[in-house]
Amino acid sequence: MSIAAMLAEKGITLPDANAPAANYVPFVQVDKLLFVSGQIPLTGDGPVTGKVGGDLSVEEGAAAAKLCALSLLSQVKAACGGDIDRLKRVVKLTGFVNSTPDFTQQPQVINGASDFLVDALGEAGRHSRSAVSAGALPLGVAVEIEGIFELI
Repeated sequence: MSIAAMLAEKGITLPDANAPAANYVPFVQVDKLLFVSGQIPLTGDGPVTGKVGGDLSVEEGAAAAKLCALSLLSQVKAACGGDIDRLKRVVKLTGFVNSTPDFTQQPQVINGASDFLVDALGEAGRHSRSAVSAGALPLGVAVEIEGIFELI
């Protein structure tokens, strides 16, 4: 089944790809690898902000990470000229969690993105990953995730 069909079957609609907020590009393709710049959790009301382990629970952080994963897929689709079926697999995610100094559940937060990608894409969504703490993130967001994807 194609990626577009899998997403449609699950009722997943990708948002429009976000424009860069500074002097960088949203993605760079090198051969069949697509490197997508860090994506932040955005809702219709703006970014999800706060420190996980303080202002936000692990579950709220995981929900923010899922929003980052949606934005990552949107950037992949944009990089592929709107053809998400050019996505072969997710290769690697690097997740940054804006967390309190004593918080140690960064992997459970980034699971929000990882679980979503595996649920949405099946085996193509399985990836390697890093999940690290950050003392602060741009705009005070709770999570930022960058990704590497393989294209057909």
